[in-house]
Amino acid sequence: MTNTPQNAPGQNWDVSGYAEHAHFVPKQGIDVLKQLAPQPGERILDLGCGDGTLTAQLVQRGADVLGIDASEDMVNAARLRGVTARVVDGHQLPFDHEFDAVFSNAALHWMLDPQAVLAGVKRALKPGGRFVAEFGGHGNVAAICTALIASLQFRGISSRGRHPWYFPTTQEYSHLLQTVGFRVESIELIPRPTPLPTGMAGWLETFASPFLHGLDEDLKVAVVDNTMSLLAHSLSDGQGNWTADYVRLRVSARA
Repeated sequence: MTNTPQNAPGQNWDVSGYAEHAHFVPKQGIDVLKQLAPQPGERILDLGCGDGTLTAQLVQRGADVLGIDASEDMVNAARLRGVTARVVDGHQLPFDHEFDAVFSNAALHWMLDPQAVLAGVKRALKPGGRFVAEFGGHGNVAAICTALIASLQFRGISSRGRHPWYFPTTQEYSHLLQTVGFRVESIELIPRPTPLPTGMAGWLETFASPFLHGLDEDLKVAVVDNTMSLLAHSLSDGQGNWTADYVRLRVSARA
């Protein structure tokens, strides 16, 4: 399961690059997988399965799992792990009351019409089925976004339409869940400062391309350099070790 785009212009996913720069993402999904507590024989949908790292763990626990992702390259990588996976847009889930659970890690913040996504999740679940997810919540990468926007504006470039993520509060997301008919069992924001294995440059290369969409290479380099300069004071320890200011929203709900 990965950070997976649904309608982020300019965001393309390189499987090997993702594995190099963002291998911490599936590792951080272990706790939410435990909360799901998959049982042998359960039919589970992994929404935003990415390269299938966590999906494969669901399979190992004996569940009957379908992974879906908007990225064809990620779906192919998941299939190479032995995962049953399909290319599907999370806003247009084609399932009808066929899953015991829907699971999602680090993907829902890429889907900018959350009500459409949740309506599809609700429809995909059997009555009483559970929805367990974790993704970027209110305040996630706030410093990084602010620095990127400032670096663009400094060069007279509007950030309008470039911000690719949805980071809700618990109140906002609870309301959406209830609107489509879920009963919320638990929901919380979890601050999670996250060490970056290949530094801020690797993180920006992997996740921030929508902010740089359509810019020429020299301008991209200038914006990234400016962004890192602004962030060095707060997210680098001076020895070159970078930390991302992650805040995750974790939720468990029943259909």
